[in-house]
Amino acid sequence: MSALDDLPPLRDVIRKHGLSAQKSLGQNFLLDLNLTGRIARASGPLEDVTIVEVGPGPGGLTRALLALGAKRVIAIERDRRCMDALAEVADHYPGRLEVIEGDALKVDVRPLLGEGEARVVANLPYNIATVLLVGWLSTDPWPPWFSSLTLMFQKEVAERIVAEPGSKAYGRLAVLAGWRTKGRIAFDVAPSAFVPPPKVTSSVIHLVPRAEPLPCALSALEKVTEAAFGQRRKMLRQSLKTLGVDAMALLAAAGVEETARAEEIDVAGFVRLANAFSEGIGRPFGALSALK
Repeated sequence: MSALDDLPPLRDVIRKHGLSAQKSLGQNFLLDLNLTGRIARASGPLEDVTIVEVGPGPGGLTRALLALGAKRVIAIERDRRCMDALAEVADHYPGRLEVIEGDALKVDVRPLLGEGEARVVANLPYNIATVLLVGWLSTDPWPPWFSSLTLMFQKEVAERIVAEPGSKAYGRLAVLAGWRTKGRIAFDVAPSAFVPPPKVTSSVIHLVPRAEPLPCALSALEKVTEAAFGQRRKMLRQSLKTLGVDAMALLAAAGVEETARAEEIDVAGFVRLANAFSEGIGRPFGALSALK
């Protein structure tokens, strides 16, 4: 018996269904139900909340979410081997768990959400974690369909997501995340918590969407940050030339020092640069828009 519910311990579930984590699917199973409960609680009170979970595997975090009161969990799992184990969880919590067999990069959950608050809580498969996050951060219209994201990443990636200007971890991902959300690292998770144990420490992050991010075209922000951080050791007056613009004019319009480097510019500064780029400042007269 487990401390979380009266379903079998996860090690027994894995043994019963012949499950083993597959590297090709980015799987590392969490077996400590106390830890999965801590992840679930990091998203806040769960009553009357619909949760979207990606990569539930044998269902450890799924069980924690349901046991702690989530109204409904929509779990997206690509690995068919896990379906029987998840079906047992669904039977234990009638009408509260919906399992979708499919690729989370292709599944649109929005038509399934119904009324009320929705959140994403997941121990993400490492091989698609960043791609999934960027997709959620790029959602339009904004504010998005989710009220928060509580996600597990490799610690190095988590630090890049919440990094502040001036740090080595600060880059394009931090700008995008900081533009549209407020984020923090909730806690770290040791490799020994997983089966098999990864070679790195993991971290759980919590992101809350900003209701009104600074006005900016996402496509322009992506292009400007790509140019700036693509040559991060160079001054912006040099790196921004790859946009095909007069970098000095662009920097002047945005109120950014010409000798600054990308890691020194805060989110607001990058938004000003992106807006100036969208307005065509610094582009040759008559040139086609670089955003097309």
